[in-house]
Parts: sequence; C-alpha cells; structure tokens
Amino acid sequence: MASFNRIILVGNLTRDPQLSYTGANTAVCKFGIATNHKWRDKEGATREEVCFVDCTIFGRAGETFNQYMTKGRSVLVEGRLRFDQWTSPEGEKKSKHEVIVDNFTFLGGGRGGDSGEAGGRRTDAEPGAVPARAAANANANAGWDAPAPPADDIPF
Repeated sequence: MASFNRIILVGNLTRDPQLSYTGANTAVCKFGIATNHKWRDKEGATREEVCFVDCTIFGRAGETFNQYMTKGRSVLVEGRLRFDQWTSPEGEKKSKHEVIVDNFTFLGGGRGGDSGEAGGRRTDAEPGAVPARAAANANANAGWDAPAPPADDIPF
C-alpha cells in the first residue's frame, strides 16, 4: 500500500514558541498556528472557518525558529502529520493531530510587521535566499567602495 504524509500550511502564530531540550540535549520547539478558509454561502455572505494547528520543530531549526518568531507572525511550514493519543488524569481518552515541521519560511506581515526571510534547510539555489554569512559580510563591507574593473576586462 502506498502512502504519502506531507502537509504545507501558511498561518499566523497563535502563541510565542516554547523551546525546551530533551535529555540528549536536542532542541524541541513547540508552537501553534492558525489558518483560515473563506467562502461564500448560498446567500452570498462571506463565511470564514479558522483551524488551529499544533506544530513541533526539532534541532537547530527549532532554536532558530524560537529566536525569530513571536505570536502573530506569519509563517509557512512544511512537514508531516503525527497522531497522538493519551488518557487524561480524569480517565478520558484524548487525541490530536500535530505537524512535525521539516522546513519553514518566515513570511512578512502579521503583527511582527517586518518581511525578513529565513528558514530551515534553505539552499543558496532558492530565489531570494541570502545565507547568514553572506548577509554578515555584506553588512561588514557596506562602507567599502571597490574600484570598478577596467572596461576591457568585462567579459561580456
């Protein structure tokens, strides 16, 4: 039987991320996002449904996410669904779905306001990706004026 467990969501954080560490010193960042769906009903009125989703990121990506994200900020997350079941102290059986995040992209807007981009596992080949080292070098050399190459050295 074939299976495919992949989810992509865009939403706003419903609370500040919570960072903790396992006994093996692995970072675990937990947060929630809200996504919405808008449509028109038979009478033409605009309706909206909001879905609240719990998410978890592990490792260095979780530390980065915790450092830059706050409640209200927009984010795109990509990962897989995990189904958890447990029994409450009152003896009730409970369950929920959770997204285990593999990749994320910070989006502009939200209450954070700025439109910085970063993410887990980004590569230089992606459009708009600026590695942290390149950004730091660009800022360090901001006041330096390099001499222009002679006109006959330009290869085109």
